[in-house]
Amino acid sequence: MEKVRIDEVDNSVQPAAVMRHLTEPLGVADLAINYYELEPGDSFAFAYHNHEVQEELFYVQSGTATFETEAGPVTVDEGEIIRFDREEFQRGWNRGDERVRALALGAPLEYGEQHKLRYCPECETDTEGRLERTDDESTVVAYCKRCNAETGRWFRGSMEGEVP
Repeated sequence: MEKVRIDEVDNSVQPAAVMRHLTEPLGVADLAINYYELEPGDSFAFAYHNHEVQEELFYVQSGTATFETEAGPVTVDEGEIIRFDREEFQRGWNRGDERVRALALGAPLEYGEQHKLRYCPECETDTEGRLERTDDESTVVAYCKRCNAETGRWFRGSMEGEVP
């Protein structure tokens, strides 16, 4: 048995004000568990993405999350849960005025190949991207795989306005 106090787990550098990886502290072997708090304009993910082998579920504990999907935007309200199948593209946001609190569950733990699509201003289209952490781990930077242009930059904690 493992027990964890969520607010005692380190906050990760993400496009969310708060993102705490709970998988390792709970000693889970086959399930990814993450806790999120999104301020208005924050996102669950660095990019519109999919996972080759992992299904993802998002349980919205408070607020309203909006997910970009291939079928268009899908709103998930407090007390609702949404599931994304393997290889299904999505990116969740807080498009509202109040903070979103949510749990994300992914199984199996392995992602397999992951495709991340971001808008590249140099290429003027959505392109496959890659993420790199700075040496001091304080920042994550996204780059276009086609032209190497920077397409986003994130820091730990809250960021002003809508995150890239």
